[in-house]
Amino acid sequence: MSRLLLIASIALGLLSSLGCGAPQSDPYLGEESELQAVDSRLGVGDFFTVRVYGEDELSGTHQVGDDGTFLFPFLGRVVAEGKTPVGLGEHLAEELESRGYLRRPQVSVLVEEFASKRVSVIGSVARPGTFPLTSGMTIVQAISLAGGFTSIANAGEVVLTRREGDSVRRIIVSITRITRGGANDIPLRAGDLIFVPERVF
Repeated sequence: MSRLLLIASIALGLLSSLGCGAPQSDPYLGEESELQAVDSRLGVGDFFTVRVYGEDELSGTHQVGDDGTFLFPFLGRVVAEGKTPVGLGEHLAEELESRGYLRRPQVSVLVEEFASKRVSVIGSVARPGTFPLTSGMTIVQAISLAGGFTSIANAGEVVLTRREGDSVRRIIVSITRITRGGANDIPLRAGDLIFVPERVF
């Protein structure tokens, strides 16, 4: 019997080293990892910061006006609507150089707030509503903006609804797993709807 116990112990040790005792992965993790970040093209009302390396007087925060433009030193009204931050930075650099103001300028554009793009949080949260989509906003951050969960919220089965072209996709997201480090947080897109259900008692 002692020999059988020894063999059984060795077998259990091998199974453990192979990870057979590890918990099963979240069935939604694969879908969560496929979700992409926000469309970063600028729209009316968006706030962004322009930084021109070595030129503090040209650096500052701007807002896209109702006509899709903003006022920039030396260049006057510049069209920002429809451009990505990278595209706008490249455009500003080209204009500053072609007009003879700077030689090989280094320009970067960072979006501060996508006021033209919004996300909604409804259900069992303290302050349901619609919120401006800020750069890099995630599902956890959006729920925090809505005041967090109520005492009866089901944080393990939050529903993210997203329109993709002509179709609508619904993903069940475990915020509990995200906050515990068991899943990645999800970047949001404009128009995303987050529904927090109640727990079933």
